[in-house]
Amino acid sequence: MKKILQMVFLLTILLSSKAIAQVQIIADPSTDEQLAAQYYQSGEYDKALIYYEKLYNKTPINIYYNYYLNCLIQTKTYKKAEKLVKKQSSRNPGDLTFHVDMGRVYSAEGDEDKKKKEFSAGVDAIDGGTSANAVIELSTAFLGVNETDFAISTLMKGRKELKGLYTFNTELAEVYALKKDYAAMVNEYLDLLDVQSSYLQQVKNNLQAKMDADGEDKIAPILKAELIKRSQKYPDKTMWSEMLMWFYMQQKNFSGALIQAKAIDKRKHLDGDQVMELCETARTNGDYEAAKEGYDYVIGLGQNGSHFREARTEKIDTQYKEVTIGGVYTQPDLLSLEKEMNTTLDELGRDVRTITLMSTLAHLEAFYLFKTKDAISLLENAIAIPNISPKAQADCKLELGDVLLLDGQVWEASLRYSQVELAFKYEPIGQEAKFRNAKIAFYIGDFKWSQVQLNVLKGATSKLISNDAMYWSMLITDNLALDSNPDPLILFAHADLMVFQNRFDSASIDLDSLDKKWPGHSLEDDNLFMRYKIAYKQQKWEEAASYLEKIIKNYSTDILGDDATFKLAELYDTKLNDKEKALQYYNDVFVKFPSSMFAVDARKRYRQLRGDKVE
Repeated sequence: MKKILQMVFLLTILLSSKAIAQVQIIADPSTDEQLAAQYYQSGEYDKALIYYEKLYNKTPINIYYNYYLNCLIQTKTYKKAEKLVKKQSSRNPGDLTFHVDMGRVYSAEGDEDKKKKEFSAGVDAIDGGTSANAVIELSTAFLGVNETDFAISTLMKGRKELKGLYTFNTELAEVYALKKDYAAMVNEYLDLLDVQSSYLQQVKNNLQAKMDADGEDKIAPILKAELIKRSQKYPDKTMWSEMLMWFYMQQKNFSGALIQAKAIDKRKHLDGDQVMELCETARTNGDYEAAKEGYDYVIGLGQNGSHFREARTEKIDTQYKEVTIGGVYTQPDLLSLEKEMNTTLDELGRDVRTITLMSTLAHLEAFYLFKTKDAISLLENAIAIPNISPKAQADCKLELGDVLLLDGQVWEASLRYSQVELAFKYEPIGQEAKFRNAKIAFYIGDFKWSQVQLNVLKGATSKLISNDAMYWSMLITDNLALDSNPDPLILFAHADLMVFQNRFDSASIDLDSLDKKWPGHSLEDDNLFMRYKIAYKQQKWEEAASYLEKIIKNYSTDILGDDATFKLAELYDTKLNDKEKALQYYNDVFVKFPSSMFAVDARKRYRQLRGDKVE
C-alpha cells in the first residue's frame, strides 16, 4: 500500500509538472515567434500574420515589422500595410528605406505610378544632412527589390549632396557590375584611385575578382582600354602605369608589363628594382624573351647599378633555361650560349659571386655539348675557389659527380656524392647525395645494394626524395621478386641512365626493346612514364599526355597513378591550355589519391583555376 501511494504521489507530481510546463509554453512569447516562423516558412501567411501582429504590437522592432509587413502584402491586406509602414516610419525618422517599403506595397497593389513616385521621394529626400550610411542603406533596399536604377540614382544623389565627404565609388561599381555595365564599373573603381590612391590594392583585388568571374571575358578589354587612355592622358601619374603593368601581368602579357615597368623605373629612378622582379616572374612563367629584354634594360643602366651583376648572370641563366628546358635546340644554339657564358665569366670574374654561373656552364658543356673534360675542370676550379661556402661547394660536388657519371667514371662520381653525404648527413643535400649514390648502384645493376640505400631514404625529410626512394625501391622489389630474369630491369636501368644523359634516342631504343622482348612485363607502366619524361623534355606535349593517359587508364591503382594524374593535370594547365581537363585531373588527385604528396598542391591549383580566393 505504501508503494502504491508513493507511485500515485510521483505520478501527480509528473502530471502537475507537465501542466505547469504547458502553461509556461503558452505564456512564453518565444513560442509565438516559433509558430510565426513555422507558418511563415511553410507559406501559411494568414496564420503567420496573427502571431507577427501580436509580436510587433508588443515589441515594434524592425525584425517583427518586416515579417509583419510581408505577411500583410502576401495576404493582400494593403491598406493595413500602408498604415504599418507609416507607423514604423514615424518611429524611425531619418530612415529613408521606408519609402522602398511603401513602394513595395503600391507595387503589390498594381499601382506602378505611385510606386515610382514613392521611390523617387526616397531619393529626393537625400540632402546635405543625410549620412553616408543612410544613403547606402537606401541603395541596398532598392537592390533588395531589384531596382538597380533607383540604387544608382540614390548613390549619385548622395555623392552630389555630400560634396566629396564620401564618393560611393565602390558601391556604385558593385551596382554597375550587377547591371553588367562593365565600362561604368571599371571607371568607378579607377575613379576611386583619384580620390585616394591608398585604395590601390583594394581596387586591384576587386577588379581581379570581377575578371575571374567574367566567363565571357568582357571586362578585361574594357579595363585595358581605360588604363591605356588614362596613362596617356596623365603621363605624370605613375599610378596608371603601375595599374597597367599589374593588368598585363594578370594577363601574363609580360612584354606589355615590361614597357610600363621601364617607364615607371625611369620616372621614379628605381635602379631596376621593379624590372628585376618582373623579369623573375616572366622567367618563371616561361616568357624568356620578356625576361631577357628586362635584364638587358637593367644591364644598360650601367656597371654601377645595384643590379648589374645579378642582371648579367640572371640573363645568362634565362638563356640557358630557354635553350635546354624543352630539350629542343640546335648545336649552334648551344655553342653560342657557351660562348656568352664564358664571356660573362671573363668580365665578371670566376669567384664566389659567379659560382652558380660556373656550375650552369659546366652542366651545359657536359650534358648538352658532351665536353665532359672541360666541365670537370671548371667544376674542380669552382670547388677550389677561396672562401667558397660549404653549401656552394657541396652543390658543385654534386654537379661534378653527375658529370663524372656521364663520363663513365662511376666510382669517382660515387666518391663525390659520398663526400657531400658525409658532410651534410642529416640535411636535404646530404640525402640527395645518398639518393644519387643509390641510383649509381641501380644503373650498374647492383640492385640489392641500391635498395638498401633507398629503404633508408624512405624516411628522408624531403618528401620528394622520400617519394622517389619509395618508388625505386618498390620497382626493384616488384621486378626481381616476380621474375628471376634480371635482364628486363637491367635494360630499363640503362634506359634511365640514357635519359639522365639526355641521350633520348638511345633511351627510346632500350624501351622499344623492352616492349618487344618482354610484352606485358610488370615494367610496362614504368616504361610509359619514362617515355613521358622523354616527350616532355622534347616539348612534345600531346605525346607526353598520351603516355600519362595510358598509365591512368591501365595502371591507375599502381604506384605511378597519382604521379601520372598530377603530371597530366599540369600538362593541361600549363602547356595544353585546357582548363576543364586540368580541373578534372587536379580534382582526381586529391579525391582518388588523398594521401599523395601532390594532393595539397593539386587542391590549391584546382581552387585557383576555379576562381576561388586562395591565401
